Amino acid sequence: MNPVTHMLAGWVVANAAGLDRRDRMIVTAASVAPDIDGLGLIVDFATRSGGSPTQWFAEYHHVLTHNLLFALLVGGASLLLARRRGLTVFLVLFVFHLHLLGDLVGARGPAPEGYQWPISYLWPVSEAAAWTWKGQWELNAWPNFLITIATLMLTIFLAWKRGYSPLEMVSRKADNAFVTTLRNRFGDHDPVTGDIS
Repeated sequence: MNPVTHMLAGWVVANAAGLDRRDRMIVTAASVAPDIDGLGLIVDFATRSGGSPTQWFAEYHHVLTHNLLFALLVGGASLLLARRRGLTVFLVLFVFHLHLLGDLVGARGPAPEGYQWPISYLWPVSEAAAWTWKGQWELNAWPNFLITIATLMLTIFLAWKRGYSPLEMVSRKADNAFVTTLRNRFGDHDPVTGDIS
């Protein structure tokens, strides 16, 4: 799945739990953390015209950080950083594994052959236990678009209702402007009564 979809899903989960800004950011970051191993694509791009191009993306994506060991490292880091530790660590591990599930069902390469990206969940202990699902749909298939649209709509609704959006992770000013625009367009939401004005 697309990293943006993973991020939106993580933010929605953190929002549903009523976490504060810091813990929402931790959970949201954990939802995209497995894709750190995709940064090999930058190295591959930089070395493609040289004498010895690399294949880091093809060799290590869904291996180095799409596994239980990295999930536990991310969970441990969240334990050190979170305010509501128990809930945040639980949600971090949940969204991390939601990411893996999303990649397992919807990350196949384009047709006709469509390379299946296996998930090396037990790496580095065992490389033989890579997970695949033969029904895995393509990265650009309609279910991925549908999931992205649904998480985007839910994100917009929650931003309107709660008064903050994923932009809070980048800029409070941009976040306030976005929420103000939503509320000007769709009416203001009273968090106490639930009324729309």
